[in-house]
Amino acid sequence: MVRLSELLDAIEIKQAFNDQELNISGISYHSGNVSNGQLFVCVRGYKTDGHKYLPQAVENGAVAAIVEEFQEGIDIPQYLVENARIALARLGDAFYDHPAKKVKMIGITATNGKTTTTFMTNAILENHGLKTGMIGTVSVKMDDESIPADLTTPESLDLQYYLKKMVDKGVSHVSMEVSSAAIETHRVETIDYDIVTLNNISREHIDFHSSFEQYFEAKSSLIRNASEHSVAILNLDDSYSASLINETKAQVITFGLESKQGHIYCKNLDLTTGRGRFTVEILKPFEVNGREFVPSEFAVELSVPGLHSVYNSMVAITIGLICGVSESTIQKTLSSFVGVERRFQFIYEDDFKIIDDHFANAGNINVTLQTLNYMTYKNLHLVYAIRGDRGPTVNRENAEMIVEWASKLGLNEVIATKSISHVTSKDWVSDEEERVFLEVMAEAGIKVNLYDELSDAISHGLDNVETGDLVLLAGCQGMDFGGEVALLQLHERKPEIPVEKLFHPLLDRVCGVTKDYKEWVLKETLQKS
Repeated sequence: MVRLSELLDAIEIKQAFNDQELNISGISYHSGNVSNGQLFVCVRGYKTDGHKYLPQAVENGAVAAIVEEFQEGIDIPQYLVENARIALARLGDAFYDHPAKKVKMIGITATNGKTTTTFMTNAILENHGLKTGMIGTVSVKMDDESIPADLTTPESLDLQYYLKKMVDKGVSHVSMEVSSAAIETHRVETIDYDIVTLNNISREHIDFHSSFEQYFEAKSSLIRNASEHSVAILNLDDSYSASLINETKAQVITFGLESKQGHIYCKNLDLTTGRGRFTVEILKPFEVNGREFVPSEFAVELSVPGLHSVYNSMVAITIGLICGVSESTIQKTLSSFVGVERRFQFIYEDDFKIIDDHFANAGNINVTLQTLNYMTYKNLHLVYAIRGDRGPTVNRENAEMIVEWASKLGLNEVIATKSISHVTSKDWVSDEEERVFLEVMAEAGIKVNLYDELSDAISHGLDNVETGDLVLLAGCQGMDFGGEVALLQLHERKPEIPVEKLFHPLLDRVCGVTKDYKEWVLKETLQKS
């Protein structure tokens, strides 16, 4: 229980109605989750308004409410604020006793690579012997407990709850993906990061942010608003990241693969196998939190493929060094790091290969197809889930990037799907998004085999695969279950492959795997063991 007056000290109240001194058992922003004694915050969303659900919240036990406009016929205390989302963030921070101040917070943003960089960073810190937390697109990890994530960055109140659980478990370092939407909607309003990083920027979420300029403004604010007590890691090869060097109070550490003007340089890069081998060279001496770094170098071999993985690893390496991790631990971690689910993940490597990739935006598509260009295979079969509810701009740019690489990869046919049965309403493909994708493909002379259902699209791809070919399962939410669907279809086609071998790549997945699937695999494995 917390005194209401103590919570209200954390926010700016314009006016109070029926003010009372109360004990608050909890906070909620969803009326259906309210229980007795809670404070309800009326948040205006994109599709609905929390003010409409205040009567239901009261019925469920809310004893006070935060509002942006007073509601008639409500007999509990109401407190008027300018912005309920900001109030929610500050109230959550106060209710859970400011947990972010008790751990080292690492905020990672980029258009592409946030998830992989966060997982790499967590692995490096964990192998150093630290108790770690991780928050991102795939899951929320609280030391030894992991749960699937609903958002890249959780709603502010949920974020504070997770951080409090981490503090209770003795976590010392938290690696966290920070999305532009989270910044704009004040989900990270009260987080004072110790380390922030922006690796790259390309066009994404344009329909959410109205313009690229607004998108960059949101992303870059993570760096620009960092305090003088923090460290900002910036990529000199990305002009947008590099432009922020003099736009922050934080101590800036820079790196590059092309540029040699920064503190840290990636030299002797070898990508002939698709998996990066390179030397990390500290070019300029620097000091962070009493730790001195002098010109030196050490070799790194990555177990995950792609040029993008090299950039991601440079960020993770720099974070590791700043946090006091040894070069040998960094080397060992990155040589064994197997990657993140659905981030250029090999899920079948036998007579042909299947790669599962979170084909999110033009920048992501570019680096993924660039990696394929380094690889050896016979024919490419692209099974692509059109991106739903992201608007025509993103879908046009995605299609144009596929077209740009098509001739280099020998791609003259694409299998596409709307994944109708595998996405929720917030990821349905609109007629306009479908039209834009087909229009770009038609203009380029690329044949499209379009299916409503994910299973039909994958079946088409597997029907035509030959020895030495490569099947790329590509797409965001619409392809989340693609790996499961593909391996189940392969099991029917190749029953001689042991179940435990065929399905092993997906057994540790948090998202994109049904409970029935895991139970079935476990049962089959036990029966044959």
